[in-house]
Amino acid sequence: MADSQLSNGAQPQPKPKPKPRSTSISQASESSQTAADFIREQLTLEAEAREALPYQFDTCTRDLGPLKQKLYSCLDCNPPPANSSDPYVPAAVCYACSISCHCEHEMVELFNKRNFVCDCGTDRFPEKTPCNLRINKETGLKGGVTGEESAKGNHYNQNFRNKFCGCAQDYDATKEEGTMFQCLGLGTVADGGCGEDWWHPECLLGFSRKDFKVYVHEMKARKKGTKAAGITREISFTRTEEEANEHADSRRPSIVTAIAAGIANGIGVDGNDIAVDAAEEEEEEEEGDEEEEIYPPGFPAEEDFDNFLCYKCVEAHPWLKKYAGAPGFLPPRFFDAFANPPLALPPAEDTPPANGTPNGDHKKRKTSDDDDDSATSASAMAPPKRQKSVDPATALSAIPEDPFTITLPISPKKPSDDSKTCKLPSIPALSGPALTRPFSLFLKEGFYEHLCHCASCFSLLKPYPQLLGEEEVYEPPLSRASSLGSIGTGSILERGEAAFSNMNRVQALQGATLYAGLKDGLKEFLTPFAESGQAVGADDIKAFFAKLRGDEKGIQDAAGHAKQSADEEGDGSAGGDNRREQSGY
Repeated sequence: MADSQLSNGAQPQPKPKPKPRSTSISQASESSQTAADFIREQLTLEAEAREALPYQFDTCTRDLGPLKQKLYSCLDCNPPPANSSDPYVPAAVCYACSISCHCEHEMVELFNKRNFVCDCGTDRFPEKTPCNLRINKETGLKGGVTGEESAKGNHYNQNFRNKFCGCAQDYDATKEEGTMFQCLGLGTVADGGCGEDWWHPECLLGFSRKDFKVYVHEMKARKKGTKAAGITREISFTRTEEEANEHADSRRPSIVTAIAAGIANGIGVDGNDIAVDAAEEEEEEEEGDEEEEIYPPGFPAEEDFDNFLCYKCVEAHPWLKKYAGAPGFLPPRFFDAFANPPLALPPAEDTPPANGTPNGDHKKRKTSDDDDDSATSASAMAPPKRQKSVDPATALSAIPEDPFTITLPISPKKPSDDSKTCKLPSIPALSGPALTRPFSLFLKEGFYEHLCHCASCFSLLKPYPQLLGEEEVYEPPLSRASSLGSIGTGSILERGEAAFSNMNRVQALQGATLYAGLKDGLKEFLTPFAESGQAVGADDIKAFFAKLRGDEKGIQDAAGHAKQSADEEGDGSAGGDNRREQSGY
């Protein structure tokens, strides 16, 4: 460049001297953070931990006997075989053992299963994975429990090997879309039922998952006002339909195009701003898609039912079929794609059917919920499935709008005097496809009261407490942090203050004196950094605490470090940047 300027007769320009770097704290290391940021991040982490692990996990539930409780299957201790026909020993553990005994393992969250005794430390698990929570009968000490006989009354289904639904699909929380529903469950797999399995709505109605995914994609594309590539309007049930092609670039101009257009128009567009705006727009669209659930035609709206029995359980207990369409029950939903409304798009002027976002304890969340939620998630263990939250005051006092819906009883009610009269003759008889085709039975809230309790019918209901009233689900005691969190933040600071208030007077005075000394020392230590605008690094903190411990070398380092850093900062005016930056803490 200099040679070309001289050849054109231009005089060489002297290079400007580099300006000394400002001491503004904005130039500090990106890895550093302020005290306010650190406290805010700490409170957020503590809140997430309380949400992911709200209960105490120091007691195994095995000694409590059979319970309806949350269960977890360990895929590391009991890896399922590649071939489903190969022998397999399923097992599951309680909430506490999933954390205290299998915290580093790959766990599958099964959610509530009834009449189950924890398998941890039994002959269903290898000896290398003992139960750390129960008392070892041989040593008399806590932990090291292995080889105990497992409960004979436990029943297992395909969920324990991470397979769900009638399609027997492996559940991957990172890939699963939509909502799954848990069958109320009657009997076991050996009896012909499903064993409280989780179901995709489309599978309950006999549609293939591939066809339904194409249908969902087309519905979302219509909602956005675009026609997705690779999808036809006519959708068959023969699995010949090609997968939908999703191209984000076909929905909006690319970021590069927007930046180039801005530069060409001379509007001074900031590429970073465009990238951020585009990312936010895409995130908002994705959130909008997740908020509105799309169900297959014929699947009931979420507010229309409270629970359901899958077609397997209904077929295994055919005496339940006569209740279909009766008060407290919805009409049958057939396990037959040709007996249900087709997966055809509604006319363009019609609004796509949306049944709302399910929210019940028999519903399995999407990956993003908890996410949304998560969990979460966490899933802590797995991304959290959505759980139903009911305000007891509202549930007991609300007046139902549906004449056949009553308040859900807290405990099963005893048959009344008029239960001697059988209700079945007054229920219209089934006709048409319901006589020959399998169907699922969707139950309204309070359906218990509409089941016949005469002597003959009650003998059929008695083996199934889930048909007599709402079941009690065991939950471990809340952890102390979660209990505090229900009142305030429950942070480490608040727990420290609570402990301080419970000390005796002598200990409290000693603690207050030490705290005051630490506060004054910390203020004196941080003052030079505040005056010079220098970030406080990890080495500075270590030197400070070395001084508190009485380390002579640490005292000398701590005394001269801040002054030395400030002097080096001032020397930057000689040219260049000689400021010494510490790594963030």
